[in-house]
Amino acid sequence: MIDKGRIPKELLAILEENIKGRIDDIIFPPPVFDAMKGEVISYDAENKVLVNRFPILNEHLNPYGGMQGGIVSAAVDNTIGPLSMLVSPPNFTRYMEMKYAKVVTPDLGYIYVTARFIEKKKRQLFFEATVEDKDGNKLASAKSTHWVID
Repeated sequence: MIDKGRIPKELLAILEENIKGRIDDIIFPPPVFDAMKGEVISYDAENKVLVNRFPILNEHLNPYGGMQGGIVSAAVDNTIGPLSMLVSPPNFTRYMEMKYAKVVTPDLGYIYVTARFIEKKKRQLFFEATVEDKDGNKLASAKSTHWVID
């Protein structure tokens, strides 16, 4: 079920067009996005760029006090995934590669994930993402390939 009260009208129209008859088959935003306390910051439809923000929560820290790499990866997936729904019919993540640059520490407060749609080749969709702090310092980057579902 799409939470129509939380989705801007222009994004809702795009989602409904891309999902075509499968509107009851999805939950948007997904429960994991809510569990991570994600927030949509902006969507640039012309350039196909989505920016989300995620707080650095104590329950997401590793034994060294940094944000667990898998949680950083989940934040990326929670940005590329919704972007994929805005640029294509239903699809799924086939492959995602993460590259970590700096430790994400609680004093940063939030991470900002910027996902970009790069191109479509047949049934494959290609995305790139960056993870930054509020000052624009790069913390991680990712590349992802998705497959369009028949």
